[in-house]
Amino acid sequence: MTDAGADLVILGGGSGGYAAAFRAAELGLSVTLIEKDKLGGTCLHRGCIPTKALLHAAEVADSAREGEQFGVKTTLEGIDIAGVNKYKDQIVSRLYKGLQGLAGAHKVNLVEGTGTYAGGTTVEVDGQRHTGKNLILATGSYSKTLPGLELGGRIIASEEALSLDYIPEKVVVLGGGVIGVEFASVWASFGVDVTIVEALPRLVPAEDEFASKQLERAFRRRKITFKTGVRFTGAKQDDKSVTVSLESGETIEADLMLVAVGRGPNTAGHGYEEAGVRMERGFVLTDDRLRTNIPNVYAVGDIVPGLQLAHRGFAQGIFAAEEIAGLAPRAIDEAGIPRVTYSHPEVASVGLTEAAAKEKYGAGVTTFTYDLAGNGKSQILKTSGAVKLVKAPDGPVVGLHLVGDRVGELIGEAQLIYNWEAFPEDVAPLIHAHPTQTEALGEAHLALAGKPLHVHS
Repeated sequence: MTDAGADLVILGGGSGGYAAAFRAAELGLSVTLIEKDKLGGTCLHRGCIPTKALLHAAEVADSAREGEQFGVKTTLEGIDIAGVNKYKDQIVSRLYKGLQGLAGAHKVNLVEGTGTYAGGTTVEVDGQRHTGKNLILATGSYSKTLPGLELGGRIIASEEALSLDYIPEKVVVLGGGVIGVEFASVWASFGVDVTIVEALPRLVPAEDEFASKQLERAFRRRKITFKTGVRFTGAKQDDKSVTVSLESGETIEADLMLVAVGRGPNTAGHGYEEAGVRMERGFVLTDDRLRTNIPNVYAVGDIVPGLQLAHRGFAQGIFAAEEIAGLAPRAIDEAGIPRVTYSHPEVASVGLTEAAAKEKYGAGVTTFTYDLAGNGKSQILKTSGAVKLVKAPDGPVVGLHLVGDRVGELIGEAQLIYNWEAFPEDVAPLIHAHPTQTEALGEAHLALAGKPLHVHS
């Protein structure tokens, strides 16, 4: 049986898939959206949203524990993990209901079931074929592990970590990227003894080296142990613990090991390769218009090589819908996508690292780092950190890197500065409310424009 009625068929209802569906519907296209689980995908149900709920609970725990430094007599009686999970699940549930309502309002034809790409612009679900004039592949990603390391028991991925009904005493986190440091941060705030193991030389290795150093300094103060530049060689578990072996010969015993070594493209078993979709290492290859090698077939989100971020998938979904509708939107600049690690302290960035800028522009790249010690609101919040700007030779600001509590909220202005190719002189006259952390961005640009204010020379 074949349903050939839609202008657009979308395989996958995560951030990229549902954004494409809603935007296409707004543009007057008829849309069939196929999802095997729940609308909202990993981000809403097993990723961004529940993780950040845990991180906020962790912040509340720290505030209770450290109230004395603000002159407020508070103590932390303990963590009610059932209560934390209830709070987290209520947020997810509310957002999920909202998404379902939006799907109905947009008159998107939601098809529940596992879809298999059948070639052309056709997807098969439970024996029924859905063919559109166009097709978007948006099947997302999964938690990776290492060769020979099986998940199960005391060896868990982020999905299991989000649904734990107890607080472990000791955890080893394998991987010091975004997911690893966020969970390490949560657990440390909950009183867990945490050790991060990262094979690369520094934590958050995709970020500017400045950000890694700032985060590592903060984690040392928080008594979070991390071992960088050391490889994992194996793990053994029994009923009581897991023992992690490192290349250095060291072993670490813990209650749990979280495997946070990144996410892989969820493309196996969907029929992509069999139907001739051009792929590499499991990723679907596209051009800058998100077109695959098959006519009228597009791909968005985590299955496309690049940053695996919900808001990237969201932007790509909108782009693909507008491209299909003939609006010819401007191609997405990957470097212009903001990146935030929601640990304590937060790490936020947009644009190029200093190393990438020097590779692109040569030795004329200049940088300026403004310490949050000079920012009134940061002192009120008792957060340390800094803002680092990277400027092209005789050109605009091409990289903004921030470390400190709540700096993720500053990335909105930072991404406007990068994406509008602003020069320091363009930003310096802008007035930032006092006292706010946004002033740190203003001060950094004042300094780079040659008129430093609250800066020690």
